[in-house]
Amino acid sequence: MNTPREFAAVILAAGKGSRLKSGLHKVLHPIAGRSIIDHLLASVAALEPARTIVIVGDERQQVIDRVGDRAECVVQEPQLGTGHAVAQAKDALSGFTGDVLMLLGDAPFIKTETMSDMLARLRAPDAPAVVVLGFEPSDPLQYGRVITHADMTIEKMVEFKDANEAERACRLCNSGLMAARAEDLFDLLGRLDNDNAQGEFYLPDIVNVAVRDGRTCAAVRTDHPDEVAGINSRSELAQAEAQWQQLKRAEAMAAGVTLRAPETVFFSYDTELAADVTVEPNVVFGPGVTVASGATIKAFCHLEGATVGEGCEVGPFARLRPGAVMEKRAKVGNFVEMKKAVLGAGAKASHLTYLGDAEVGAGANIGAGTITCNYDGYFKHKTVIGERAFIGSNSALIAPVRIGADAIVAAGSAVSRDVDDGELRMVRAEQLVKPGWADRFHDAMKKKKAAEKNKRGGR
Repeated sequence: MNTPREFAAVILAAGKGSRLKSGLHKVLHPIAGRSIIDHLLASVAALEPARTIVIVGDERQQVIDRVGDRAECVVQEPQLGTGHAVAQAKDALSGFTGDVLMLLGDAPFIKTETMSDMLARLRAPDAPAVVVLGFEPSDPLQYGRVITHADMTIEKMVEFKDANEAERACRLCNSGLMAARAEDLFDLLGRLDNDNAQGEFYLPDIVNVAVRDGRTCAAVRTDHPDEVAGINSRSELAQAEAQWQQLKRAEAMAAGVTLRAPETVFFSYDTELAADVTVEPNVVFGPGVTVASGATIKAFCHLEGATVGEGCEVGPFARLRPGAVMEKRAKVGNFVEMKKAVLGAGAKASHLTYLGDAEVGAGANIGAGTITCNYDGYFKHKTVIGERAFIGSNSALIAPVRIGADAIVAAGSAVSRDVDDGELRMVRAEQLVKPGWADRFHDAMKKKKAAEKNKRGGR
């Protein structure tokens, strides 16, 4: 049985990623509403590392600010290859006697289970000096090869350009992810040379150094090549997004969610949909959305930072912004927007409504064209609508204002003072009636138009 040992994670994130052509550092680009490095840090954190170190370089402050107190950041300057990058962690890990897991900051989908498998192999009885994560892509392209014996111990690592025909026929490729004991790692790194076309110190070469010493090195194979895919271009970023979305759609449907057109629904990293939720086509879930059982999200809706209760109905063409809460069996229809607002149980806003900084009681009915006027140009103010209140169409509720339970606001009203429970509030200008005025107006205009026409014809 393997003896548990603490481990440190070293994440390489020094390269900016020039192929992305962006002022934003490569590892900060988002996938499913979460940055690349945040995806990776979350997976690593699940294994409870003793230390997490991020190697930074180009645009380092961006990465340092994002990482915060979740990891130590160590600068690589100049940047002389992956082996040189890991070597920068030597001082930070001075005195550390555990294992070191080396990860790539632009490969965010490595599974916690795969990392655990690498560490377990490192702790096996034959005590390999280095463990390499290998994968078999559908097209090996020009990946470096991991040449192994039948028992998956490594004969050697070879770059594609240096491989012979037999070695290139090997389909086990180097992912760039490795594990080693701290006491072995920095000794091996110190013996690397940069006698190559790029003049860089390559991390995979530590395997060849160890093999020359007569040490055992071993490979662990992942059966899911996509989990080690790196992101170096906008195209690869889009592919990673598509890969993540496809996986999450499948997981949602397996968990009992109905997706009418799965390929048109987009999730965020933390989207939570209960069983028996139905999602129609062209729906986007931003971060922070929870949807309870029996709810229906109709077509062309956008939800972010919202909580949708059991049996609720949203849309079509609705927008729920951060702080939107729909309680059991509440309904919002087409072209309704909610922001920092609670719609009580069974309450309805069926169309053409804005509810911002509002609290709507259970069973209330909000008519078409109603808006809560929550912003005075400087501050936000709250609107409270009581249970079973009825707000007529095209009403403006000028916050701060309170509408009582069972109250009625007549259509077309602009309400700026509180309305008591059970009260009717009608705020309209007096209607004027002028019999015959329209007929006289039309006659006068027709005569004027005819005169103008005759005048032009006489020229």
